[in-house]
Amino acid sequence: MTRPITRCVALVALALCVAGAASAAQRSMLDDFSFDQPKFVHDLPFATHELVLQVSSDDPQTWNLALNNANNVLKYFGDDKVRVVVVAFGPGLRMLLKNSPVAARIASQDGEGIEFDACHKTMEGMARKLGHLPVLVPQAVVVPAGLVRVMQLEKAGFAYVRP
Repeated sequence: MTRPITRCVALVALALCVAGAASAAQRSMLDDFSFDQPKFVHDLPFATHELVLQVSSDDPQTWNLALNNANNVLKYFGDDKVRVVVVAFGPGLRMLLKNSPVAARIASQDGEGIEFDACHKTMEGMARKLGHLPVLVPQAVVVPAGLVRVMQLEKAGFAYVRP
C-alpha cells in the first residue's frame, strides 16, 4: 500500500528537480514565455528573415542536415540579416545532449547567432526514464514545449522547415 504513494512522491520530487534544474543550469524561457511575444537569446536587430527548423528525429544525419540548412541560410542572407531557431523535441532532443555527435557544431553555430531550443516536456519524460535530468549542451535554451515553440514562431511569421 505504501509503495504507490512512495512512487508518486518520488515522481513529484523528480518533476520538481527537473523544473528547477532546467531553469538554473541552462538558458531558459520557462519563467518568461509568452505565446504572443516570442523572446530570443540572440539580439539580432537587423534580421529581416526568420526561419524555424524542427528536429524531432533521433537520426544524426537529420541533425547534420538541419545544421547544414541553418548554415546555408546564414551564408545566403548574412548572419545579421536572418534569425534561425532550431527547435528539438521528442527523440530529436538527443541532438542537444552534451555528448551529442553534433555538440561542437551547435557551439559554433550558436556563436553565429543560431538559437537551439530544447523541449522541457521531453526533458521531463527523459528524466522519468533515466532517473536523472538529461545534460544538455550549454547553448540549449529550455522552452516549455517544443511544438508550442514552433507554433509560436510560425504565428510570428517564421518560415517553417522540417529537414
